[in-house]
Amino acid sequence: MPLLPDPVRRFAAWCAVLLLAAGVGWVGVRLCAELRTAVTPVLLALLGTALLGPLYRRLVRAGVQASVAAGLTCVAVLAVVGGAVYIIVAALIDTGDEIIASLRTAAKSVSRHFGAAGTGLDDLAANSGELLRKFGATAATNVISGVSVVAESIAVAVLALLLVFFFLRDSPRALKALRAGAPGGTADTVEAIARRAFRAVEGFMRGTTFIALIDALCITVGLLILQVPGAIGLGALVFVGAYIPYLGAFVSGAVAVLVALADRGVVIALWALGVVLAVQVLEGHVLQPVIQSRTVQMHPAVVLLAITAGASVAGILGMLLAVPLTAAAFGVVQELRGRHAAPGAGPSGGAGSDPLAKPSDTPPDTPPAPSGS
Repeated sequence: MPLLPDPVRRFAAWCAVLLLAAGVGWVGVRLCAELRTAVTPVLLALLGTALLGPLYRRLVRAGVQASVAAGLTCVAVLAVVGGAVYIIVAALIDTGDEIIASLRTAAKSVSRHFGAAGTGLDDLAANSGELLRKFGATAATNVISGVSVVAESIAVAVLALLLVFFFLRDSPRALKALRAGAPGGTADTVEAIARRAFRAVEGFMRGTTFIALIDALCITVGLLILQVPGAIGLGALVFVGAYIPYLGAFVSGAVAVLVALADRGVVIALWALGVVLAVQVLEGHVLQPVIQSRTVQMHPAVVLLAITAGASVAGILGMLLAVPLTAAAFGVVQELRGRHAAPGAGPSGGAGSDPLAKPSDTPPDTPPAPSGS
């Protein structure tokens, strides 16, 4: 007779599994943090490959050599990203003085109405010399640190772009290497899991890009109607911020309202806030359910928890990568659950109903790389 009842033994087994999984996950996160200089470009390149894969495949189908198609795709994304960054920076620089002036006016008003003695801006200005002496060394250190961060970011971006080129061009070879490295008899399962995870990331990136484009267009049109300066740049900022669900839209929308307040006053700022809120309602109640339900389904609570965890681990970069990685994990879980639910069949229960049921040597919709590429 066993020493412990059966429910207790099952509970202990589940606890052991959870502790083992948590330990492996923690070690993996620590390793990624220590090797972030090498891991970050790989993750960014995977996201870029998932987003740019359809364009690359169309070029290859049109008869363009694989290497040339991958190069043209990378040049296109470089032009789009570079143009978006230039528009955002130019718009913020043009309206920077107005934003600062508006903030100063608001601070003076608050200080005049609510400030106590010794807390006004005049006292702050009188003590500015002491403040500069106290924080001068810290400021210089921060400037040096900022320069190093910018240099590291540029290096990571260049490496990620090069990796995107190789991932696009050599995806069939990577799939063959994955099958060759799988333990005996598990090549089909490993390939199916990899396909499902990548397809989940691809679906998330494609859906998020479409939603971001609609948000940016709607907000840009609204700001142009309100004659807010830098409307195109602010729309580009909204587009970029949409890749961080919920929080990115909130921050970019707040910047748009702030610019409207600085240049056009309170009334126009309220109208701009109304435009931003209307677009967010459209996204949350129409675009997200319709578009993301066709790609990957994740509850908003799961998305927020993933963003919070990513921010705690890797800051803004973690917020950007958290949701796609969670989508990939959901895809892997769905694939494994489907295979355990129907042994010997694909996740959908039929050999012909899912491309994963018949693995091939190339990814879905990806033609074999031409010889010599």
